[in-house]
Amino acid sequence: MQGNRIYLDHAATTPVDPVVREAMLPFLGAVHGNPSSIHRDGQAARRAIDAARDALAAALSCDASEVVFTSGGTEADNLAVLGVLLAAREEGRDHVVVASAEHHAVLDAAEAAGRLFGCRTTVVPVDHRGVIDLEVLAAAVDDRTALVSVMHANNEIGSFNPVREIAEIARARGARFHTDAVQSFGAVPVSFESTGADLISVSAHKIYGPKGIGALALRSGTPIRNLQHGGGQERGRRTGTENIAGIAGFGAAATLLGEWRDAEYRRQSALRDRFVASVATRIPGTELNGDPTDRLPGNANLAFPTGDAETLLLALDMAGIAASAGSACAAGSLEPSHVLLATGMGMARARRSIRFSLGRSTSDADLDQVVDVLAGRLAVAPGASRAPLA
Repeated sequence: MQGNRIYLDHAATTPVDPVVREAMLPFLGAVHGNPSSIHRDGQAARRAIDAARDALAAALSCDASEVVFTSGGTEADNLAVLGVLLAAREEGRDHVVVASAEHHAVLDAAEAAGRLFGCRTTVVPVDHRGVIDLEVLAAAVDDRTALVSVMHANNEIGSFNPVREIAEIARARGARFHTDAVQSFGAVPVSFESTGADLISVSAHKIYGPKGIGALALRSGTPIRNLQHGGGQERGRRTGTENIAGIAGFGAAATLLGEWRDAEYRRQSALRDRFVASVATRIPGTELNGDPTDRLPGNANLAFPTGDAETLLLALDMAGIAASAGSACAAGSLEPSHVLLATGMGMARARRSIRFSLGRSTSDADLDQVVDVLAGRLAVAPGASRAPLA
């Protein structure tokens, strides 16, 4: 709970941890040098970047040289998709395979590769849980495939994908595998080993760090071309003067991650299950979207039997409750989520679906209050008919 409000939109962004904020403050004031400068002021900034890179590398179980700082998860996804395709074109590979439920940062980057470079894109369907079809994926990957990009856990419905199996399919045809782990990084250990990936996108503001800073973990030896040209920062892979305060904050958030992630996974999973069961009891006909068990611990994407998401979200907001209808990156759109539609869900059910995403501050009392508000808005008199969920 934030003040008098209940915040259940942690999948969109998390509040900055006070320890992270303190770690950033020196670089918004006294430590203001350019990290590319050789004088003492610049080198103080450089040391902060190096320390943060070490912290993030430790959290990702990779070498510090494999961490490329970006402006966020979207840029990391774009660098992975476009950067690998640009490098692979030199070897005659011009094909990218993505899942239909990917974040638009991946889907739109793949579309841009076709428009700008003439690359081919194959979009592989997902099942009713939002999980990729491995047989269709295997059939889609060929000898000209440069990259397979499938997210670790879906940002809207929370379902995990079988990333290690996906990596094996890609590797068998000589393709690289990228996974967007922006949502999963704050829930489960993420590494090259655990995912099988060659490239991993992460973002600070999903793990109680600042907005505007992310990273691409790039396995050593993975060919990639930079998308920006200039001063050669980040070993030439992402040029431009670094966001020192943001990087320092990301390093602090990554350091704190190991202190709370496992315990919060267990706590939020239990809270979520209790919340889903309580809503289903108070509002019969409510259904959970996504995989019922193999999902992010704090994600409860619910399809209600009546009403519509837009109206209900406004009512929740007036009651002091923040939730969402889907990805916050869809420019404020309240149109049905492409993720929900990709699962084969009908338009009507998609329009009645809301994502509640729990966080470290979420309590039983918060969720009890949310259930009361939902039941008050959606209660139907005994014997009254309900709209179908289709």
